[in-house]
Amino acid sequence: MFESKAIWKRVAWQVPVLVILSTAVALAVNALRADRLPLVGDFSVAARITTSTGERMDISLNEAEKLFFTNAAVFIDARSEEEYARSHILGALSLPWHDVDLNFIAVTQDLDLEAQIVTYCDGETCELSYNLALFLRDAGFLNTRVLVNGWALWQKAGLPVESGPP
Repeated sequence: MFESKAIWKRVAWQVPVLVILSTAVALAVNALRADRLPLVGDFSVAARITTSTGERMDISLNEAEKLFFTNAAVFIDARSEEEYARSHILGALSLPWHDVDLNFIAVTQDLDLEAQIVTYCDGETCELSYNLALFLRDAGFLNTRVLVNGWALWQKAGLPVESGPP
């Protein structure tokens, strides 16, 4: 019994010491790196949606709503045609990421390269709209932004939606 208490006492001080030492070593290694990892920063999904130059591509719901009600942007749904047909942002175009090669020209042929475009899909971790936005930027549509979790946010805010095929 006495040996058991001694072992637990030793474990009780050794574990915190090991945690403190490993933290100190990790911080020291990070400080010596040429490409230090930030200890404090914005690690949200929206903050990770950037161009290759580091420019943020996300747009807030408030900004997207203003663009929608002033007809200043084209909204493009990156979800599947089935999801689009069930319901989508009023007036949004359908350009499913998985079929972008097949439908790109048909969907974008009437768009000006300077047009403000907002892509969206559903879910915080959905990357369809991000991938579509990068594709559109590479195609010359440089004013393309991503509404992260756009479909869910749009519905939750009670903003205009419609249903029907593309």
